[in-house]
Amino acid sequence: MHSKVIIIGSGPAGHTAAIYAARANLSPVMFEGMMAGGVAPGGQLTTTTEVENFPGFPEGITGSELTDKLREQSTRFGTDIITETISRVDLAARPIKVWREDADGDNDAPDTCDALIVATGATAKRLHIAGEDEYWQRGMSACAVCDGAAPIFRNKPLVVIGGGDSACEEATFLTKYASHVYIAVRRDAFRASNIMAKRAANHPKISVLWNTHVAEAKGNGSQLTHVVLQDAKSGEKRDLEVSGLFYAIGHTPNTAFLSGQLDTDETGYLLVKPGSTITKIRGVFAAGDVHDKQYRQAITAAGSGCMAALDAEKYLEELEAEEQEKAAAGKL
Repeated sequence: MHSKVIIIGSGPAGHTAAIYAARANLSPVMFEGMMAGGVAPGGQLTTTTEVENFPGFPEGITGSELTDKLREQSTRFGTDIITETISRVDLAARPIKVWREDADGDNDAPDTCDALIVATGATAKRLHIAGEDEYWQRGMSACAVCDGAAPIFRNKPLVVIGGGDSACEEATFLTKYASHVYIAVRRDAFRASNIMAKRAANHPKISVLWNTHVAEAKGNGSQLTHVVLQDAKSGEKRDLEVSGLFYAIGHTPNTAFLSGQLDTDETGYLLVKPGSTITKIRGVFAAGDVHDKQYRQAITAAGSGCMAALDAEKYLEELEAEEQEKAAAGKL
């Protein structure tokens, strides 16, 4: 199947790109993935219970509900959504080739497109400690900015796991809402920059737990109530009463299927031309958290998706003009 535009990914970036591309009569096809990156179609947003910082929803909305509305709007304007995962691509080919996960090697014909928007996001790293499956999004999260203001965390003790800039920054952010914030650091020093480390260590509402692992999450069956800490040196365990646990140990951009065909930074995020979504390969665009390691918010991802669709539309116009020039030259 050939399309003018294929979008890989179904979070706010992918759906916003689809909405803009569909309204521009580009008839986009979206591969929304099936448990791609370990999460359901819709991406990381589907793992967030309450979204209170997305404009237009003054009473808040759950991540799953917002994903459903984005999907409904995409299909309303004509996006063809396919619930399959793309496992590999050939970005050097013209047209661009993409293969579905169940494709039988080179025997199955690929889907093709003139422009490709990569909006596969980034998956938050988790430790998968005991109790995590039970209390994920019931006191456990990987985004303090997204979830920290939720009522279940207000005026309650919280713990952040990590020792880098993200951990220090998220712990400091959480002091706006928490009664106290603990940072569990597995070593005896931060990996964070000096300024971030000092800011966190000197904050009156932050306590740093050095050489400490969080071994288990426990609760009352419906919500997290405490965690089990383990001393990294002695192995001694103790309970710590907290109402929230936040991972701040980084994210993994979902780019393995690209097999290194696009440039990335040292942590795997796709590189784009500044002020755009244009990658090093003409006709290929990157939107959302797959290239944004700084903001990682639903609203910034949506804005990036809009940019990708407009960049793709401009590229397709240029491509059409080039083909017309070639055709005209061939008649001379």
